[in-house]
Amino acid sequence: MTDLIEEAKKARENAVAPFSKFKVGAALVTAEGKVFHGCNVENCTYGLTVCAERVALLSALAAGERKFTAIAVVTQSDQPGTPCGPCRQLMWEYCGDIDIALANLKGDRTDYKLSELFPHPFYFSLED
Repeated sequence: MTDLIEEAKKARENAVAPFSKFKVGAALVTAEGKVFHGCNVENCTYGLTVCAERVALLSALAAGERKFTAIAVVTQSDQPGTPCGPCRQLMWEYCGDIDIALANLKGDRTDYKLSELFPHPFYFSLED
């Protein structure tokens, strides 16, 4: 996961955060080991802002990937930041109970399973 955190740090450099100045990077790895990067992209309304985790996930899905094993998220905060609710929901739907490494620029790190951060997701299956 350390390499994945380094990939997330690199992705963070591309963040577009002119309003909050809070840059976030994410790196999502597929079951085959391919890495997809994401960074937050802000909008002046804030409502159209897209999180780094979603950018990485949507890029991977758009490339045809469907199986994921882990994601790393890097922020500049004092404590490693956690994904927001919408990111957790999308990750649950498309990634399942993946490993999540949260880190900051000081080198602090916390590891979770998604189910620890999102114990009661909304879920339904069209097959049910």
